[in-house]
Amino acid sequence: MIFEGAGGPEVITIGEVPKPEVKPEHIRVRVRAAGVNRADLIQRRGHYPAPPGWPSNIPGLEYAGEVEAVRSGVTRWQIGDRVMGLVGGGAQAEMVVVHQDEVLAIPDGLSYPEAAAIPESFLTAYDAIATRGRLKARERILIHAVGSGLGTAAAQIAKYLGATVLGTSRSGDKLARALIYGLDVGIDTSRTAFPDAVGEPVHVILDVLGGTALADNLAVLAPRGRLVLLGFLAGSQAEVDLAPILRKRLELIGTVMRTRGREERIPLIAEFAERMLPLFESHGERSPVLRPVVERTYPMTQLADAHRVLEGNATFGKIVVAW
Repeated sequence: MIFEGAGGPEVITIGEVPKPEVKPEHIRVRVRAAGVNRADLIQRRGHYPAPPGWPSNIPGLEYAGEVEAVRSGVTRWQIGDRVMGLVGGGAQAEMVVVHQDEVLAIPDGLSYPEAAAIPESFLTAYDAIATRGRLKARERILIHAVGSGLGTAAAQIAKYLGATVLGTSRSGDKLARALIYGLDVGIDTSRTAFPDAVGEPVHVILDVLGGTALADNLAVLAPRGRLVLLGFLAGSQAEVDLAPILRKRLELIGTVMRTRGREERIPLIAEFAERMLPLFESHGERSPVLRPVVERTYPMTQLADAHRVLEGNATFGKIVVAW
């Protein structure tokens, strides 16, 4: 799939490019499915270019497929292995080349579309909650846009870590659906401002709003609370009183996954593989602890339709495209 320029979904086309070359310590994956993310929409509009070294006009940040080729120095994977992972771009193509240490095995029992819904949402959520936010058992966490792919992943991870999970959405239906994924308290922001509904202060906030929501976020944080900023759907500019940050010893932590170098990605992927990946598998009669949430799967050739649906903000969980 190719972005022919910056603009609306009409700039999405399908075309042919040379097969990507496999470098030492890298593998080539035949992509079977790929997640669709808001970052793809922003890139399509011309505001989020791919990092150096990744295709500038082939979208896609996460993939699932099987190993198609390996080069010298590869010790972890063999041809035919089912794998998934994050990339800086180019996942919505028939093939993608990745370093062997940035790859995750697809848990048993998951289809390719289900696996394609894991890397971006769950790795981002785990890094934000466990690493950056240092969420502990019996703490309270507020997750904005809890019905999104990131939100549903974060709610599951937070519940597994033993936290009380609060989440916001402008849709009562999304809040009701999120209850089975770990949400304890749903806040419908189309009816109530979230600071009025939080109750006791929270210890961690997973924020994709930024902008005008920042002051309210600071107000509901407990002393020594941590706000992890992952986006700014409410705008990148904010005017706030800094006094609560000093008085309550708050931490404001910014994080983004796409621009990280391999030296940051590899330790995160190794930790996630050890600590979280087994939770996607069932054991006997026990259901998986973590589950990818796929709202809809489109043929890859209907990527423009997938963009339109995601832009409509009516989806719950992830949108996936598959070859």
